Amino acid sequence: MRKISRSLTAKLILGVTLVATTIYVVTAVTLFLQSRRMIRQEANEHAHSVLNTALQQVGNYMRVVETATNANAWVAEEHFHPDSLVGLTKRIVYLNRNSHGCTIAAKPDAFPDKGRFFSVYTIYQGDSLVTQREPEYDYTVEDWYKAPVASGKGCWSRLYSKDTKGVIDDNNRTLAIYSKPVFQAGNVVGVVSTGLSFQSLAKAIHEVKYPYPNASFVILGSDGQYLLPLDSAYQGVNINNDEVCSLPIPDTDWSLALICPTDDILMNYHRMVLYVVIFDILAIVLIVLLCRWGVHKALWPIWNLVGMSKQIAKGRYDEIIPQTKRDDALGKMQNSFAIMQQSIRRNIDSIHATTDEITRHNKEVAYATQMAQEAQERKMLFIQNVMHQIRTPLNIIQGFAQVLRDELRGGGLAHEEFANIATMMKHNSQHLSRMVLMLYDSSEAGLTEEFRIERKDQVSCNDVVRECIGYSKEHFPDIPIEFRTELFDNIMILTNHLYLMRTLRELLYNAAKYSDGQHIKIIVSQTATSVLFTVEDVGKGLPQGQLDMIYEFFSKHDDLSEGLGLGLPLAKRHVISLGGNLRYDRNYKEGCRFVITMPK
Repeated sequence: MRKISRSLTAKLILGVTLVATTIYVVTAVTLFLQSRRMIRQEANEHAHSVLNTALQQVGNYMRVVETATNANAWVAEEHFHPDSLVGLTKRIVYLNRNSHGCTIAAKPDAFPDKGRFFSVYTIYQGDSLVTQREPEYDYTVEDWYKAPVASGKGCWSRLYSKDTKGVIDDNNRTLAIYSKPVFQAGNVVGVVSTGLSFQSLAKAIHEVKYPYPNASFVILGSDGQYLLPLDSAYQGVNINNDEVCSLPIPDTDWSLALICPTDDILMNYHRMVLYVVIFDILAIVLIVLLCRWGVHKALWPIWNLVGMSKQIAKGRYDEIIPQTKRDDALGKMQNSFAIMQQSIRRNIDSIHATTDEITRHNKEVAYATQMAQEAQERKMLFIQNVMHQIRTPLNIIQGFAQVLRDELRGGGLAHEEFANIATMMKHNSQHLSRMVLMLYDSSEAGLTEEFRIERKDQVSCNDVVRECIGYSKEHFPDIPIEFRTELFDNIMILTNHLYLMRTLRELLYNAAKYSDGQHIKIIVSQTATSVLFTVEDVGKGLPQGQLDMIYEFFSKHDDLSEGLGLGLPLAKRHVISLGGNLRYDRNYKEGCRFVITMPK
């Protein structure tokens, strides 16, 4: 009997050990391979993050050159003669140390006394500026001249090297050129071009923390060719192994690529292999010991049943007694205990479920009661607020009406006093009309009407702002409003004139009412696809804790503040109905700044 017991124990230990070891090895290998994939994925995400930062640095350098060139192109249009162009190139380079040089090339035969081709340039030689006229050559075939003339707008030309006539060899002489056409009477009369050396771009890249010791940045052409390395340590790329991440450089056909050697990415992974092997050996030994212990324990299940019975007696019904396939008395007893425990557990779970359902129902009833109470309180508060907001201007109008009636009987009211009373009555009547209009717009009828609006009005962006400023001046005649625009008066957008006016007037009204009343601005600008109306002021601004609620209907800073809490929510809804958007600039700290974005 003892021999049979030992044989069974050995077989069980061997079988359980083989199964456990196989599962462990398969799991370990799977995790090992999965960790390798995750490391590469994490490295790729990290590389993209660093690449985005580097691209922002490069973009900042390029935007400085673009801004300097665009700003001075207007000067060239106003003073387009040889002497002024010489001084202008020197000014552009002097004020922008990131630029390599500046060239202004006139249209052929623009200055007959200077020859067919006339171009001047300024470059840095050491710390000194050198300005001179270039020898005559046909620059009209160069990309930096052809591209802006053909497109009629500023653009970046392909990589260009002055010493090697376009062959890209090093980043000290290689230039990226931004060119801007110069117009007179609607015709191109010349081109202002500013060069940005790739040595400057390399400097911007070096400010970024590299993800790996041997990582490097390169510039890629539109066809994916490696055009220019931005690191002196660049040694080429292994396409099959190295991680290569690239992002397009805005407004160009180049891309910025980050090359991360696979050896650097998996350095710690390779070091970990030895430790994993040692750990696996120890784990397998531990598995053998645990299997031996488990088999011995499995041969004496009666003690497990005793322990389970004690737990059930203590009220722990979640303890699971496993069933067995053994046909002896011990197996039947274990299965009977298992069935009993499952029955008790089902009953207890049913009781718990019923209790939880009752508790949940009670919470729902309590919550619904609370919501009803809060809704009633909000309703009463809103009614009180509306009555207060309407009662104040009505009392003012009624009081002044009584004064006018008494004075007409006595005949002693001066013209200036009469004018002041009329102005005050008009202001309060407009205030009443504004509140009634907002209440109507916030109703279901107003919402239905807004859904049916048609955007068929050709509206001048500048004229609609002037109309709104004039309307605001009627309410606040003593408050100055500064108007700045980047658009011509003939720039139009297709929208609904009434709802755009309401939105702009509401923003100007709030700015005049809640700011210092001295620094209100409205700025009109544009992007490639939209027109931006920016209203900003100087004052205490909005509380940080209230920013998420400014577009909620009937929400106010506090219950004692003036207003119905409808202005900004309605303005937001109007703009969205017009196909645009209204946002609050959280980065502006001197007061409030709201930006309306309308599609062109």
